[in-house]
Amino acid sequence: MPSQSSPATPVPPGAPPVPVPPAHASAIDPEGVPFRRVSDRLTTLRLIERGLGGLVFLAAASLPLVLRLAGVWGGYPDWLAWALPSAVLATVLWVLALVPRQVRAIGYAERNDDLLVRHGIMFHRVMVVPYGRMQYVDVTMGPLERMLGLSSVHLHTASPGTNAVLCGVPAAEAARLREQLSARGEAKLAGL
Repeated sequence: MPSQSSPATPVPPGAPPVPVPPAHASAIDPEGVPFRRVSDRLTTLRLIERGLGGLVFLAAASLPLVLRLAGVWGGYPDWLAWALPSAVLATVLWVLALVPRQVRAIGYAERNDDLLVRHGIMFHRVMVVPYGRMQYVDVTMGPLERMLGLSSVHLHTASPGTNAVLCGVPAAEAARLREQLSARGEAKLAGL
């Protein structure tokens, strides 16, 4: 006997629409867990790093064009000499345009038994790092990070696949996280 589906409940006129949560939110983000965002200064840091890297690639891609214009090397058509640097420039601009959104997608949440780290725009990822599995917490600060007052927190566990890195954390918050996570890890390890 075929099952009958219940008819949809009609919405009264003038009633506010019922919000439907996006499918991805329920599938990957735990309900009711507020994530803390990293510093917006990470946007500046990544724009500088990726901009400098893009300039290096653009210079390398432009070398055949420069040689072609100088008359030194003319073994391929003009359109190809212009296409390579144009493609590299378009790619670099696209990568730089994505940086602010990528930084806004990074977050972390401290829960009673674990730390959640999330990132990603197109491919969302939420990593759960149990405090009892943490071997040590490492805080690093490169020259550009130091100028901007940022740090990176590296969470090392027994499994190399679950090592997590949280970039763009303000230096004071990174020091607090190091102490807090180390203490929670020792407490959970002692409780086993």
